[in-house]
Parts: sequence; structure tokens; C-alpha cells
Amino acid sequence: MNQRTSVGLDVHARSVVACGLDGRTGELFERRLTPDHRDILEWIRSLPDPVKATYEAGPTGFGLARFLDTVGIECLVAAPSKLQRPSGDRVKTDARDARHLARLLHLDQITSVTVPSVAQEAARDLVRAREDVRRDLMAARHRLSKLLLRQGIVYCGGHAWTQVHDTWLRSQHFDEPGLQLAYETAYDTMLAAVGRRDRLDAAITRMAADSAYTPVVTRLGCLRGVSTLTAFGLAVEIGDWHRLTGRSIGAYLGLVPTESSSGASRSQGAITKTGNGHARRLLIEAAWHHRQPYRAGVDLRRRWDKASPAARARGQRGNRRLHERWAGFDARRKRPVLANTAIARELAGWCWSLAVLDD
Repeated sequence: MNQRTSVGLDVHARSVVACGLDGRTGELFERRLTPDHRDILEWIRSLPDPVKATYEAGPTGFGLARFLDTVGIECLVAAPSKLQRPSGDRVKTDARDARHLARLLHLDQITSVTVPSVAQEAARDLVRAREDVRRDLMAARHRLSKLLLRQGIVYCGGHAWTQVHDTWLRSQHFDEPGLQLAYETAYDTMLAAVGRRDRLDAAITRMAADSAYTPVVTRLGCLRGVSTLTAFGLAVEIGDWHRLTGRSIGAYLGLVPTESSSGASRSQGAITKTGNGHARRLLIEAAWHHRQPYRAGVDLRRRWDKASPAARARGQRGNRRLHERWAGFDARRKRPVLANTAIARELAGWCWSLAVLDD
């Protein structure tokens, strides 16, 4: 501990409740402040030096932490799931939360999250906007297809949501004006979601080809199922890969099983699902690609051509290894969903090894 005063901030959109704990005298300094950063800084500078501050990660973002760091005040953004709180503490107020954060900071019991740079957070917002549009498009397609199903109309001409399917959708007409308007609205909503998705895909592709993430995206692309969108999403969500290891990245992404062991008994359950859910979903989807026989397609070979020989060789070893694991699970008649989670956990390790590889 190198600070004299530990400051806990309970940050909300319209107010900030602050508590400073003097480590020498035990005195508490409490104040309700406005969210204006200058107001918070002025109060913090009135406290005995040196000062260290913390607040919980949440919807207010990382702007306050960046601002305090630029003026020379260390600020930790605490991981809410790691905050220790007595089980008998049933009274929760803003002042008590700020006081609790200050005490934990004084005891060096704060587990902090990594504060991304402004550029990294912008890229992350772009990836998550694409994720939101993907959900919107799926919901719009479901509404459209179920509207037709209620009328007894089912498409049987091949795969859905292709150009042929789109021509078939355009040919549907109804005599009832209300039903026709509802169908046109659902169809237009689906087209709008497709347009938004395509614009975001184009923007992500451009950024992946010419940005600070390009080397990592190129190396990750040597793995099956990790195309440009997936590789860029993993790169911006994880950020600094060197803070992790091949063994810890699975736990960081919540891909390890829960455990409740005591004495000689050991019980494991479903995966923890802690950490970054966006990166975890990308890995779960990519892991399914390794179930099919290992053949290098045109897209994969094109990604290999962009990578270094070392990255290409490591990617090929990973592809063979993951397919062999899938074959072993299938031979043992393992449930595919459980097997795919195990593959995703190992895939995370291969992604880490490629991300930290020096070309």
C-alpha cells in the first residue's frame, strides 16, 4: 500500500457518493458530488496525499478512470463480481457502498479490470454493435417466418435466407389489407437489419485490414472457424493477450467447469460463464467448425497466405489437434454440446498462442 488516503466512489449517472479513508488516522471523509470530473478531482485533491481511488465497473464506463490517471491520481476500476461482502450485510446504500470500496482499497482487496484505451473501446463498441444487429436480424427473420407459418405458408425450396428465398418472399401477397401491411412491415424490418449488418461488416473488415489489431487478426485467421469478423472480435475484446496464459485464458472467458469440492468429494458442474461473454460466444461458434473432417478450403488458404510461416504452422497443428479431439469425443458418444465447450476451451489456448507469437 503506497497511498495514505483510499477513496471509494459509488458512481451513478447523476450523482457520485465519495468516501475517503485516511490510513493513518482512520478518519472518514464523505461527500455527495456531481458526476462532473472536475468536481470529483477538486474534492480528491483536498484529501491527505497520496491518494488512490476506485469505483465499480458499470454503465458509466471508464472515462473517470482515464481522467484521474491523466492528472496523476491512480484509479482502479473494480470488478463487481470480485468484491468481497459479508453474507450478513443486508443493508445497501450509496454511502455504504462507497465506504466498503474505500476499506477494500485500503486493504488491497480490489480486483481491478483492465481499462481499455479510447481506440480499443471504440473498436469494441463496433464489434458489439454488430452483435446487437445480429440478434435483431435473427428476431426479425423469426417474426417474418412465423407470420407466414400462421398462414400455413412454408418455404420448401432449399436453404432459407438465400437469394432464391428472398425472391420467394417478395412474391407473397395477401388479400387482407391488415395482413399485407403487417407482412410488408416485417419484411422491411428484416431488410433494414440486413443492411445495418452489411455496413458494420464492411467497417470491421476495413479496420481489421489496417489497424493496430491487424497482426493479431492475421495470425488468428490461421485457425478454422476464425475468420476476419471472429478474429477481430477476439482481438478487441481481449486486448492485451500477454496478461493471460494458455492455462488461464479458459478461466478468464468462463469456459472452465464450476466446482464444489470438500474433503474427498469432488463435484464439477456447468461452465462458470464468467468474464467476457462476447469472446466466449465467438469461441463456442468457432469450435463447431473443427468437427468436420480437416480440409483446407479456399478462404482458409487465403488467410494462411497472409500469415507468417510460423503462424501458419502453428495454426495447422491446432486445426489437426482440435479435429482429433472432436473425433475422440464422437467415438465416445459424448454429447456434442458438452464436447464443443471442451473444444472451445482448448481453442482459446490455441488463439492465445497465436496472438502472442512473435513473427
